[in-house]
Amino acid sequence: MSHRQITLVKSSIERLPVVMERTGRSRVSIYLDMKNGMFSQCFKVGIRAVGWLCSDIDAWIENRVQACRISHAGVGHVND
Repeated sequence: MSHRQITLVKSSIERLPVVMERTGRSRVSIYLDMKNGMFSQCFKVGIRAVGWLCSDIDAWIENRVQACRISHAGVGHVND
């Protein structure tokens, strides 16, 4: 008999003002990027409230940082 291992992921839910602060993005930009599949989808946390998983926002930030580093990797300095 096989035992199924359950992995719990600890994550918190962030509301829009925190997401805006952490990402440096406006409300309009966040919702536009959600519509275009470029930002994590929010989910209902109450009747009139939505939130995002902190881990999804962390991943989005990390992806942006990595993309920036890759795009700047081939750019030399003026004094080189």
